Amino acid sequence: MAGPEPQHTNVEGVDAGVGLTALLVAAARALETHRPDSLAQDAYAEHFVRAAPACADWPVRVQQVPDGDGNPLWGRFARYFGLRTRVLDDFLLRSVRTGARQVVLLGAGLDTRVFRLDWPSDCVVFEIDRAGVLAFKHRVLTDLPATPKAKRVPIPVDLRADWVTALTTAGFDPAAPSVWLAEGLLFYLPSPAETYLIDAVDRLTAEGSALAFEAKLEKDLLKYRDSAIYTATREQIGIDLLRLFDKGPRPDSAGGLRTKGWSTSVRTPFDFTHQHGRGPLPEPNDALEGNRWVFAHKPRP
Repeated sequence: MAGPEPQHTNVEGVDAGVGLTALLVAAARALETHRPDSLAQDAYAEHFVRAAPACADWPVRVQQVPDGDGNPLWGRFARYFGLRTRVLDDFLLRSVRTGARQVVLLGAGLDTRVFRLDWPSDCVVFEIDRAGVLAFKHRVLTDLPATPKAKRVPIPVDLRADWVTALTTAGFDPAAPSVWLAEGLLFYLPSPAETYLIDAVDRLTAEGSALAFEAKLEKDLLKYRDSAIYTATREQIGIDLLRLFDKGPRPDSAGGLRTKGWSTSVRTPFDFTHQHGRGPLPEPNDALEGNRWVFAHKPRP
């Protein structure tokens, strides 16, 4: 996952700061996996958490949380990540069912979709992230072991570097339909970097391709500094998300894609809570209020 320079030391090959957020998401996916009403299954997630000493006391089951779902971090926020995982799983699988055979995970972090989802046999999954993150993931999965269900192509490059050349050199074909995912990534990037990334995806995609990403609408992120989710994350595991998020104005990437001929759908997480019958609902001073999930398609002629 690209983002600001980390402010702490390495954690078993994963940068603290932004890298720790990847472990936070892994812990949330582990919690979701063990719920009786689970929205998404990730049997590998808890192994990442247990492999990083800084996370040794993090829960991987709701029963390990003293106040259970009443905990803003390991309850509501973790359920948010579980819902997001399910929604984006569904999006990727729909996209390959309609013809895409190239999947690009931007800032892949500890994503294990190539191992846990049922892909077509001729599908290729490209995972782009920093070398340390991918090396940590490789060590953990090799010890399990884990077998990818599609061809997996890790690409160890920072998204602030020339990832486009790295991707095409690794075998990505811009002339063939593809599906792209930027999960929990863009709000760490300065506005010009987000715009460059979205423009690059547009240049690299053929008709019939798709893209999903997460965006934030808040003009003033700091107004949510005292929200229950951000406060609990700071106090319980020492991650100050608001220090990691870029504070500059956010571009209208969904609108930019529409001007390039893409069709877009902008949804709130709460839309999917209602659809699935579980997940976070709005609350006062809600850090999730401005979160949007964007689904874009580049139509065929």
